[in-house]
Amino acid sequence: MDRNRCSTAPQKIGVGPSTALAYLDPHYWDERFSSEEHYEWFKDYSHFRHLIHDNVKPNSSVLELGCGNSQLCEELYKDGITEITCIDLSAVAVEKMQKRLLASGYKDIKVLEVDMLDLPFGNECFDVVIEKGTMDVLFVDSGDPWNPQPATVTKVMTMLEGVHRVLKPDGIFISISFGQPHFRRPLFEAPQFTWSVGWNTFGDGFHYFFYVLNKGRRSTDSKGCSKGVDMPSMCLLQEELENEDYIFRTNV
Repeated sequence: MDRNRCSTAPQKIGVGPSTALAYLDPHYWDERFSSEEHYEWFKDYSHFRHLIHDNVKPNSSVLELGCGNSQLCEELYKDGITEITCIDLSAVAVEKMQKRLLASGYKDIKVLEVDMLDLPFGNECFDVVIEKGTMDVLFVDSGDPWNPQPATVTKVMTMLEGVHRVLKPDGIFISISFGQPHFRRPLFEAPQFTWSVGWNTFGDGFHYFFYVLNKGRRSTDSKGCSKGVDMPSMCLLQEELENEDYIFRTNV
């Protein structure tokens, strides 16, 4: 996971730091990635693979924001999506990911130390940008979710503007999030963006949101489409309470 974000026997960790504000500290992530081999935020690939297949073509060029130590890039590669660039702010995460991919034979996947708030890539160079839980980290100190603090909005808009810029004219931004549409749509539908906004949900108990933003397809009324998906209720199962993801739920 960027800025602030299996082995066959994945490491069991606790419920995270004592305060969610630690997620904004790059040193926390460096220390965590030094000892943690793999962790999947917001479920593993198998839970949303069908949604990837519905939206991403095998020949797509993909940028993953905040790769951390997730196996998302390997799973995409196995499904024939082989032109992948992963970025993370943590040098520790990047080095460990590079070594892991090389050891596993994924030599074509690029892993770079990059801040998602300052993307160094040229304009319109990726077919797909994907993030899983990375943007949510920017909200851990946002205050009222209905009226987030200006500093939070500035960071989120900087990220989205960078994503919009590097996407090709018909590119797709996929955001996998806890953030419900009534919190995310005001940001996604800012006037400077040309993308349409749609979403699906996946998961058991508490549902995760799989946003699909299609650049260049914004309708004149700029209203998103949920594809007929009813808003799920929040129901936390015991196994989810033991998962670190729950920390985000009160704030996003």
